[in-house]
Formats: sequence, structure tokens, C-alpha cells
Amino acid sequence: MKRSLLALSAGTLGLGIAEFVMMGILPDVATDLGISIPRAGHFISAYAAGVCVGAPLMVLVARRRPLRQILLALALIYVIGNLCASLSSGYWMLLLARFVSGLPHGAFFGVGSIVAERVADKGRGAEAVALMTAGMTIANLFGVPFGTLLSGILSWRLPFVFNAAWGVLVFALIRRWIPDLAALPDTGLRGQFRFLKRLGPWLLILTTMFGNGGVFCWFSYVSPQMIREAGFAPESLTLIMILAGLGMTVGNLVGGKCGDRYGLAKVIQVTQVVMIMSLLGTFFFASVGWLSVVCMCLGTAALFAVSSPQQLLLLQNSRGSEMMGAACVQVAFNLGNALGAYAGGLPIEFGLGYRYPALVGVFVVLVGLACISLYVWRQRLEGIGR
Repeated sequence: MKRSLLALSAGTLGLGIAEFVMMGILPDVATDLGISIPRAGHFISAYAAGVCVGAPLMVLVARRRPLRQILLALALIYVIGNLCASLSSGYWMLLLARFVSGLPHGAFFGVGSIVAERVADKGRGAEAVALMTAGMTIANLFGVPFGTLLSGILSWRLPFVFNAAWGVLVFALIRRWIPDLAALPDTGLRGQFRFLKRLGPWLLILTTMFGNGGVFCWFSYVSPQMIREAGFAPESLTLIMILAGLGMTVGNLVGGKCGDRYGLAKVIQVTQVVMIMSLLGTFFFASVGWLSVVCMCLGTAALFAVSSPQQLLLLQNSRGSEMMGAACVQVAFNLGNALGAYAGGLPIEFGLGYRYPALVGVFVVLVGLACISLYVWRQRLEGIGR
């Protein structure tokens, strides 16, 4: 792996822990702060909201800056946000800290995708973006389970302390290994939004939002679902989160390779069908422990198999406005995450079991599948299928 991609992967690893560790420590946070689990789910939504604000804000503030400088600034915000989260003493303080922690996330992935595509070998753009994203899947394979273990044994605050320290290392790696790439051509503020005049990018944004959102309806509450529905002991959550991370890792690498070989849009379509199957399996077999785990691994694999194809496809549909295009895909990812965490919590608040968020997710993913299918149909109709 090129050192520049390794530095980007280190950054996404930390961001992955920051985003996903809350799923594993949600019961501990809720107990310590004296709030319900659905209300603790707001911390997931707050992070996603920070991503949605931070990604376009980066375009407005830093679109004329060299790409490495932008990444360094984002690493500093990442450190500050996680330190604040570790020191939070109540619901509102942690909610704000999670929002701040989310600000650099989408911008980092957006700028990182542009850097990865620039340094990639010809014809291997999706694979390069997948290698950058691999840090997030490794975070779910090792970092999130480790954070869950630390939370259960000592305190839920320790994963955020670790994150802050990791952010310092990421800053050093970016400064040392990312080449001094020139800023993107400045097309003006209006030029950054020009690609949104076409229907295709909007269909991709909606595909990303609803596809991710459907999985997050269920995954936001995977810990209580595994305990209260599947019957696993709380001590088993560390191993379960490792298996979830393994699914993400495999899915991410397979999605990147298949995207380059078979076409980005086709991979997205097929993977969203797998999402629906995994969510239906979770709903119908939630009380069968081993089947719940199998469905979880399929769902997390699908969640990351679409990641690099979606990012690269939207970049291809926003030439001349790549920075805003990269920001939009991250906004879509995390609007979906916020939508999922909220919608998935509704059946729980109404007294239904923890299997019902998966059923809500099925209908949400179906909207995303309809959008990508319409995109493919339009591309074929115009004779410019990708």
C-alpha cells in the first residue's frame, strides 16, 4: 500500500472508532448519564449531524487551500472533539461534543477520496478509495470491540481518550506522507453547485442516504438487539462487534474490486438487495443467536461494499465540482445514519421489540434501491452506462 493511502487509512480508522464505538457502548452511556437507550441514540444522530454540517462547510471555507493543509486542520478538530467527549458530564455536553467530533468526518472522507483517486494507479480508483476506507473497517474489526471492552471494564470515556491520542498520530502521518498536492481549480462558489442541476447526482445522493439509512435503522441498536432478542450475554458484545467489523472489512475490499471490474452502479444495486435480505433475516430470526450474527455480518459487509463505489460514482458525476461532490456523498451517508438512528428508535419507543428497527430498515433501503435503479435505467437510456 502506498504510504499516502496508509496515512489516509489511519485517519479513517480513527474516524471509524469515533463514529461506530457509540453502538457498542450505548447501554453503558445511557446507564451512566441516567437516560433511556433511544435517547442515547441521539449521540449517534448528533455525530451524523456534525458530518452533514462539516462537509459542505469545508468546501465554503477551504476550497482554495492545498489538500494536505485541509486534512491537517481536520485532524486537529478531530482531536478536540474527542477530548471534549471524554470529559462530558451530561447529556447536552456529550451531544455537543459528538457534534463537534463529527465535523471533520465527512470532510476528511471527501478530501481523502480526491487524494486517493489522484495517487491511484490508472483504472484502480475504486480500489484506492476502498483502501482509504479500509481504516474504518479495521476500526470496526479491532478498535470498536476494544472500545466496547474498555467501556465494560473501566469507563465509556476511555475510547474517546484513545481517539484523541490517535488523532495526534494521524496529524503526524498526514504531514509526513501525504504529498503536497495543489488545491483543486476554483470554479467559484456557484460552480461548486453546478453539477446539482442534473438529476443523476441527486439520484446517487438519495441512493446513498436511504441505503445507508436502512442499515443504520438496525445497526444503531445492534447491542441491545443482540442482548435482549438474540439472548447473548453483555460480555459477548466484544466478540460480536469484532464479527461485525470483519464483515465490514471483507465487504469494503470486495466492493472496491468489484466496482472496478463490473461497474460501480451495478455493484451498488446488487449490494442493496443483500442489505434488504440481511435486514429481513434479522427481523424474522432475531431470537436465533447464530442466525442473528450471520445476518449482522451480511448487513455490515453490504454497508461497506457500497461505500467506495458510491463515493467514486458521485465524484465522476461532479467533475469540476469534485470537492462539493465529495462533500455531498458524505452528507448523504450521514443523513442516512441520522435518519436510521431516529427511525429505528421509533418502534422501540412505542414498546415493540429490538427486532423491529430492522423491519423499518427494509422499507428505507427499498427507496435507495429504487433510486439507483432509476439512475441505471437513465444511463442506459442515454447510452452512457457506466
